Amino acid sequence: MAAQPEGLEDKAPKWRYESDAPGQRHQSRCATGSVRHDLLPSLFVKWPSVLSGRPRRRLFTMTSTDDVFREVYGLTVSCIFSDDTLKAALAYEPRPDDVFIVSYPKCGTTWMQHIVHAIYNDGVPPTDIGDFMRRAPFLELIGPEPVINMPRPGGIKTHFPYKLQPYSRHAKYIYISRNPYDCCVSFYHHTKSFPSYRFGNQPFDKFFDMFMEGKVDFGEYFDHQLSWYEHRNDDNVLFITYEELKKDPRAGILRIADFLGKEYGEKLREKPEVLDRIMETTSVKSMRGFNEEFKKWLPQATKITQSSAVAEGCGAEATDGEDKLMTGEFVRKGVVGDWKNHFTQDQIKRMKEKIAMKTKGSTLMSLWKDVDLP
Repeated sequence: MAAQPEGLEDKAPKWRYESDAPGQRHQSRCATGSVRHDLLPSLFVKWPSVLSGRPRRRLFTMTSTDDVFREVYGLTVSCIFSDDTLKAALAYEPRPDDVFIVSYPKCGTTWMQHIVHAIYNDGVPPTDIGDFMRRAPFLELIGPEPVINMPRPGGIKTHFPYKLQPYSRHAKYIYISRNPYDCCVSFYHHTKSFPSYRFGNQPFDKFFDMFMEGKVDFGEYFDHQLSWYEHRNDDNVLFITYEELKKDPRAGILRIADFLGKEYGEKLREKPEVLDRIMETTSVKSMRGFNEEFKKWLPQATKITQSSAVAEGCGAEATDGEDKLMTGEFVRKGVVGDWKNHFTQDQIKRMKEKIAMKTKGSTLMSLWKDVDLP
């Protein structure tokens, strides 16, 4: 039986997965497309009610980035994410037709969400941000109810490492990876942009230290990458890199389409105009139009964040200033190599040492052998 995430033992004497072979996880005998309610408090009926309820004991006050993050079931997350919603997400039982879009933050998740949507819809983009969020729900943020009720086919976004990912051998998993240098830089700009992180205008040096220590949303970069890299050859896992998509998006889209289903790959080869439309819809230029839509949606997300923070006992200070506008862009440059504009020689040295330590015995870094990295 697979190990239980820390903190769930009292709620879940029988965890989601059963195994009949070493290292192989299998779906439990629970119904698919459902939630194991024995793993959940009675609070969970419908989202967004999962984020409401009485505040718990105040655990800390939000005075700096050091106070923003905490561990929930062994996973480092910020107060943006509710303990109870994360617990509900962990208890989700995948349906056979589920497609999960998984990544460590800032590795190309949003781009992949749009690609999957475009493949399923012949290149026709979502009507608006609300339509996009309904068709590509973020499991850890909003819980399982919107996932259960989402229009299908569609992709479900998660940032879980493999050991915590709701898993079924019948579901499909697209994991998009990005080199650690560019991921760190993109994550820095993301963190600066959101008032919830209380990072403000602190320098890259500060975030680099946080990233190296895994004191950011979803924890340590290399642990996350390696957990999925070990399963890159599984039949129901497509492991793809941001860099290969940038280098040859047409080939990457066809590879994704083939993985989603033979019929999707065949359609794009038989109807090149549909593939061209998908290329245009998911280009950096088109994706930047997502920024304004996202900013329009952000006030609604802020309400979710505020409810979550209060429910987690973070106190009113957690949401102080969260009504401020997002700065920067959610979809930024969309390039490979921006790390060169941020990393110092000392930071390069520290990153190379970290890579050597964390990837010893692994071929993970060979993913970027053709990318200009230090």
